Amino acid sequence: MRFIYIIFNYIFIINYINYIFQRFGCALVRTGQLNLRQVQYRKDMRPIDESCECNTCKTYTRAYLHHIVTVETVACHLLSVHNIAFQMKLMENIRRSIKEQRFPKFIQQYMLDLYPNKEYPLWIVNALKTVDVILL
Repeated sequence: MRFIYIIFNYIFIINYINYIFQRFGCALVRTGQLNLRQVQYRKDMRPIDESCECNTCKTYTRAYLHHIVTVETVACHLLSVHNIAFQMKLMENIRRSIKEQRFPKFIQQYMLDLYPNKEYPLWIVNALKTVDVILL
């Protein structure tokens, strides 16, 4: 039951964060986020996420999004399409891991993708510990 509480809080928080991210040119990816305002994406011809099936990733490159993110309001919409698709896929994977009784392993791998050096924020370690998911 505590898993449900964590997931509910995640959904509530991530909806707010999604709004902030798209306003500031950030796209959610498996390893965290891409700030498409950064100059490193100016010539990057890849989609935001090569494994994403959303219309934004199928149609637009990081370079194009970098170009429009500061000048076109449509950039916010395109990033929103991707970020919502990312969240839906993440929730699908969470549900599957719960059904298959491997949620703790899923969370451990997800956190390792976000923090490859295992320098997890203490609040995350403590929150997951309350539902018997041990990161360290």
